[in-house]
Amino acid sequence: MQREELGDLLAFISVASERNFTRAAAKLGVSQSALSQAMRRLETRHGIRLLTRSTRSVSPTEAGEALLETLGPAFDAISDGLSALGNLRDRPAGNFRITAGQHAIETVLWPKLSAVLHEYPDIRVEFSSDNSLTDIVADRFDAGVRLGEQVAKDMIAVRIGPSLRMLVVGAPSYFAGRAAPTTPQDLTNHVCLNIRLPTYGGLYAWEFERDGREMRVRVDGQFTFNSSNQVLTAALDGYGLAFVMEDMVRDHLDSGKLVQVLDDWCAPFAGYHLYYPSRRQPSSGFSLIVEALRHRA
Repeated sequence: MQREELGDLLAFISVASERNFTRAAAKLGVSQSALSQAMRRLETRHGIRLLTRSTRSVSPTEAGEALLETLGPAFDAISDGLSALGNLRDRPAGNFRITAGQHAIETVLWPKLSAVLHEYPDIRVEFSSDNSLTDIVADRFDAGVRLGEQVAKDMIAVRIGPSLRMLVVGAPSYFAGRAAPTTPQDLTNHVCLNIRLPTYGGLYAWEFERDGREMRVRVDGQFTFNSSNQVLTAALDGYGLAFVMEDMVRDHLDSGKLVQVLDDWCAPFAGYHLYYPSRRQPSSGFSLIVEALRHRA
């Protein structure tokens, strides 16, 4: 294999994975025209089309998918080998990509890593904010963050945060002239603020538990959001009841801007876990990140 073809294959992996020439070019640090030329060379050299291009997107053909499945593990092995060399350095180093929800980034990842990584300038971390259940292997992330019960069994999981709790809250103005709900079923008679999460494939059904009894309630209301911050804003403005993380509303509860209901139905649950493939050979830089994030009660 010629050196030029190796570079063209790496370019193909990036384009096929990102499904976008602009993002792939930015990731590789090359121009889009150089990337297009690499794809033309590769397809011409082997006499087969590897990518289907449109004005808005790019996707691998059947041959391209087959090539990607073959090349992905091979280049991952090369990347792991190069990362292992970092263990021989005096200081931990490396580039690491982590996918997590916005709440996990703001409350766990950033507070913990920002307190440590200023001492290790050779460690670079890319955060990707995403509430979906990302396939970190297919999307070439080094690690992801999920709630404990959502981590796949074939992954190594490290607890990085305390137990969490969701609360049902509303503004005093919302409760004016309304009776507060006393059971989760009562929520069907209230105006609630829905949230659409890709993790659940649609509108999130509010989850409750008391004395070992679990219950899910599908609520209805005027507004639906895809961000908890937007839900909180609407709740503060009196547009309905919200179901949000306790740490997001604690100050508002203490100040009286929000009122909590159904407290005895809001049980704690497993907090955030960092997860990564069990086959991965952690470098010193990745191990440092894991230990910095590890939850210590």
